[in-house]
This record gives sequence, C-alpha cells and structure tokens, in this order.
Amino acid sequence: MDAGKTPSRSPLQEKIFRRKNSRENLDRFIPNRAAMDFDFARYMLTEGRKVKPNPVVSSPSKEAYKKLLAEVFNMNRTRILAFKDKPPTPVELFPTEVSSAQQLKSVKPRRHIPQSSERTLDAPDIVDDYYLNLLDWGSSNILSIALGNTLYLWDASDGSTSELVTIEDEYGPITSVRWAPDGRHIAIGLNNSEVQLWDTTAKRKLRTLHGGHRMRVGALDWNNFILTTGAMDSLIINNDVRVRYHIVETYRGHTGEVCGLKWSASGQQLASGANDNLLQIWDRAMASSNSSTQWLHRLEDHTAAVKALAWCPFQSNLLASGGGAGDRCIKFWNTHTGSCLNSLDTGSQVCSLLWNKNERELLSSHGFTENQLTLWKYPSMIKMAELSGHTSRVLFMAQSPDGCTVASAAADETLRLWKVFGSPKAAKPASKTNSEPFANIDLLGKVLGICEKFFKEVNAKHFVAFFCLFLLLLMIIIFLSEVSA
Repeated sequence: MDAGKTPSRSPLQEKIFRRKNSRENLDRFIPNRAAMDFDFARYMLTEGRKVKPNPVVSSPSKEAYKKLLAEVFNMNRTRILAFKDKPPTPVELFPTEVSSAQQLKSVKPRRHIPQSSERTLDAPDIVDDYYLNLLDWGSSNILSIALGNTLYLWDASDGSTSELVTIEDEYGPITSVRWAPDGRHIAIGLNNSEVQLWDTTAKRKLRTLHGGHRMRVGALDWNNFILTTGAMDSLIINNDVRVRYHIVETYRGHTGEVCGLKWSASGQQLASGANDNLLQIWDRAMASSNSSTQWLHRLEDHTAAVKALAWCPFQSNLLASGGGAGDRCIKFWNTHTGSCLNSLDTGSQVCSLLWNKNERELLSSHGFTENQLTLWKYPSMIKMAELSGHTSRVLFMAQSPDGCTVASAAADETLRLWKVFGSPKAAKPASKTNSEPFANIDLLGKVLGICEKFFKEVNAKHFVAFFCLFLLLLMIIIFLSEVSA
C-alpha cells in the first residue's frame, strides 16, 4: 500500500442506502375470479345501467322500498372485479379457555430473524485473501478490523472509530488479529512473520514476538496467557507472552499454510486447519510429552483448505469445520474419538463458522455464488434462514460478547452487522436469601456452646431430658432458617 495513498472512503463509516419508494416496481393486478359475481356483473354491464322511461313519478314510499331492496340484494356495488377474498369466519372447535391455555404452554414463540443487516460500514482496502483472519470482536465490546496496513477499532457501545496502528510497508500488510481474553490487549500478525502485542487502552505496543516463524502469520488464538500462532511456513507455535523467551511449544504436522486455529473452551485441545486439506486435533498434555506423534487426531476427510473452525458451546468435544471451494462441506467431529458425526454439502466455499451461544444453531458464511450467510438448526441441519447483502465472498465473521450480533466482512469492502442470534436472554431474578448467610450457623454454634456448658453442671440422670430439649431447639432453628430462606 502506497504511503501517500488516501482511501476514497472513510473506514468504518456507516453507508446510507436510498430506500426505494414502496409504490415503485408494482406488479400488475390480477383479479380473483372465484370472488366475482358474474351474474351481477353482466346485469350491471347490460340492463342495470339502462335508464327506463317512466312517465309516472314514483312516490317516496316506492323509492324507499327500492333502496331497501337494493341493500338486501347487494345491488349498490359499483366494483365488478375482486382482488381479495374475505377471510372465513373462524370456527371454534374447542372451548377458548382450554385451547388458549394449552397453546401458551406447548407452543414456543418463533424468533424473528432479520433478513437484512442492521448496519453497514465501509471497509476500504480490506485484503481479499481466504487464508487470513482480519476481524475479531473483543470481550470489551470493541470490534477490530485490519484494512491494509492499518488496524481500526470500532466501539459497538457508541459507534466511535479509532485507529490503533499503521504498519510500515516493509512489515505489512496485517494478516491476522485476535483479542486477548481480557478485552484490552490484542495480537497482530504481520506479513513479515512477526507478531505484535498492543495495549489498546494506552495505545502502545508492549512487545514484538519474532524468531519463531519464517513467513506470514495468518492465524492466531489465545489460551489464557498462551498465544498460539499459525503461519505460511506450516508451523504452529505456542508463545508464553509473560516471559522473554516466549516459544514454549512447536507443533509440526501440517505441510501447507495454517489458516485456522481454535482452542477448546477447556484449553486442553487445539484444532488447526491448513491449506494441505488437513484438520488436526492437538492435546496439550500429549504435545508436551515429547512423543514422536504430537497430534491427537489427523483428519483427512476434507478435500480443500480447512479454515472455518468452531467449538460447540454446549458440547465440549464437538467441533464443526468447513472446507474451501473444492470441498464446500461442513463436518462435525467427536474430538475424543476422532470420528466424523455428520457431513453437509453447502454448495459453496465455507469461509467461517459461528455457534449460537443460546440456541442449538450454527451460522456459516460463504463465497461464490451467493456470498450469503446461512443459519442452520443443529443437529438436523435444516436451513433456517439465508442472509444476503454482500456482493463478494464473506471471508470473516465475529460474534459480539453477548452472543447475539454477528459482524461479517467481505471482499466487497463492507462490514455488516446482523441481529441473527436474537436478543440476549433476560437474567432470572435471584432467589430470596438471608442478608446474613452465616447468621443461622452462628446461632447454632451459640446454642451448642450453652448446652455443652449446661451438661457439665447437671447430673447424668437428667441427660436424656436435656438431650430431647436440645433436639427440639435444633428443629426450631432449622425451621426458622427454612422460613427466612
């Protein structure tokens, strides 16, 4: 990118589209013949409109009679063509109270899935490369996107945009971005094989990781304080960002560019996909044991590059993967056994995958020919919705911290926000608890202390009576604690 180049559009500015007038492009009206009265129409076209000579002046009573007769036989209509049937009168087969009550209990209200994006932002100079990862949404609700050599931050809470860093041409462009779990620090992979760590609050670079890779770093993911990097040199490296000599583990198993990296929620398994059409599952314990075979599973079912990876949020050992243009499939894996549970041909290149955190649903983004986002119901894989709007392949997707909004970036240089996963679930009201949770325990300890002191001072013959009294006091305390809770 030329240093003096000025982008034609301001990055991450909302695009304003002119909405078409609702009266434009109306189709022709086709009458509904089943709703027409042809006899009445013929009468009105022939006899009804003729003025019959009547020399005798009609009396007011006769005129009133004619008017009433016309109303009874519906003779006052002037329209001949009918375009809409009247809705039939509903027939109630069961008592209203019973049927409505049952319906409220059994029928779950359907979630509305908007067919158009909520917002559309400009993303000029975004690199059109399937093997890169240029979009991420941090836990602090800030969206990061790399446009050429510059990393921009878009605050979703107020819509403000800021520029974090512009990389020099000899190091750029930016090839990958990934937020740390704290939502403050971010890792930036570069075309010259280096990785930079930045503090986005202070807007300063903390350190540069180098010496591990020899080619561009296109994939990143965090596992607590371990930053995992994947590059075109086919290596995967675990970097401990807390120490000076950051390389702690190196995974060798791919023969092509690593373009997909995802750690499981437990942090024990890593999924990696590459341009060699391989999907590999790595186990941390196995990798650190210096065994000859580092990977746990080597999966060869895909027939194109594997970039799209997503761990299931409700089943820890379930992984979804998507293949490139020569494969077009979404596959589901049991990562404990390495078996393929299901495979679905989507008909187009799979660029990215995201799970719904609140429902059993999966969202996929695609390339040629529709360039759409598709929402699937899991495990039936019934297509629930197709979201269109992008005019080029949808290369990147990221999910908001609440799990409801999805950002998609495409080669058409637009960034779109979709409310595809609904609204966040309202938190259940907390149950009533005692304001002093340890009050009952303290009271019980005091009672036991009094009883112990009393037993030492009395004769053993009265032990049974006092023991019964103690049990009675204990039951009263338990009852009071239940009532207060």
